Amino acid sequence: MAPRVAVPPEIAASLQHHPQPPGPSVAFTLRLAEALHRYGTPSHRLEGLMKRVSERLGLEGRFFSTPTSLFASFGPPEALRTSLIRVEPGDMDLERLTQLDILADDVIHSRLTPAEGALRVEAILARPPRFGPVLQILCWALAGGAGARLFGGGLKEMAVATVSSLLIGILSEVTQRQPTTARVLEPVGAILSSALAVLAASVIGPLSIQVATLAGLIVLLPGLTLTVALNELATRHLISGTSRLTGAAVVFLQLGFGVALGSKLSLLLPPPVAPPPPSLPSWTQAVALLVAGVAIGVLFRARPRDWGWIAAAGTFAFFGARLGSDLLGPQLGAFVGALALGIVGNVLARLRNKPSVTVVVPGLMLLVPGSVGFRSLSSLLERDVVAGVDTAFNMLMVAVALVAGLLSANALVPTRKVM
Repeated sequence: MAPRVAVPPEIAASLQHHPQPPGPSVAFTLRLAEALHRYGTPSHRLEGLMKRVSERLGLEGRFFSTPTSLFASFGPPEALRTSLIRVEPGDMDLERLTQLDILADDVIHSRLTPAEGALRVEAILARPPRFGPVLQILCWALAGGAGARLFGGGLKEMAVATVSSLLIGILSEVTQRQPTTARVLEPVGAILSSALAVLAASVIGPLSIQVATLAGLIVLLPGLTLTVALNELATRHLISGTSRLTGAAVVFLQLGFGVALGSKLSLLLPPPVAPPPPSLPSWTQAVALLVAGVAIGVLFRARPRDWGWIAAAGTFAFFGARLGSDLLGPQLGAFVGALALGIVGNVLARLRNKPSVTVVVPGLMLLVPGSVGFRSLSSLLERDVVAGVDTAFNMLMVAVALVAGLLSANALVPTRKVM
């Protein structure tokens, strides 16, 4: 029998002075943290919000978030009660994030008890998706077509990107119910988009294969993940940022492998001989921005009442980045676009009392450097090492400029909400 170890008097007094945290408050905090993590909240925002919630509930809480797990400890350091929650990252759901943010405010301001808040979290998670698979697939196609125009393509590129993105959207809906098949979506989608672009160039005449391929993959490009990772690194969340950065690099490699494999179809097809089509007028870019804003709003499951704000903020950020690029270069142009987007998002968050992520995250999709990273990988696969490394460096600089712009916007116009 092991000898009994006496508890020092000072620790025993500390345990009596710091009772175990109350059950309902801890249960609500854990369920809220898990739900926020599941629907795409970055680590720096999640930990900040949970610290605020625990303090207002009278808890001494410590939180540590990674892309696949969540640690939460309650109580004094010598008597911690720690929970480990394993979380599979889910799709971004802006409507549920907004509802969870409102719920956190209700509990903080005692409009709901923690026990009622925990039940309300379960009710929010149990709600069926607002948008069905048909609308989701349609918005995949719209995002591909609009992306082709924003990348400088014409009608042929837009048509090919629309079809390839539509097929990838169908593939995503079919495979997302099985984790083993969902993990091959990126390489299979890249093969499909690349092969379809090569085939279309041979059948319907000359077109930019790179633009058509890139636009068809626009929803799968991990540019947003890359930007979030650098944002986490900039806010000293090193483990989460490094993990997310590695995940983005793996997705880039999967897409590059698929594109390299699909482009081999060009060896079997005759080259196009027709003259290239004329370019489209500049006003079509504005239309493409509006279409892309609505499509991204649906894909990120934003509320319909937010679609207009998302499209307006994205358009403002895109043209701000374009003007900044013309005047200052691409890196500083990205900084200007992100700064404008962050200021607009924070101002709207103050006026509407809603989290700024509902506007900022979709707007970033029009600025993120995923397309630059894809071009870098394409150059490396073509053994153009100098161009590939140069483009990769530009991608990182654009991502850093986006993060600097968002951080500067938060410093200039602080938002009332952590999210």
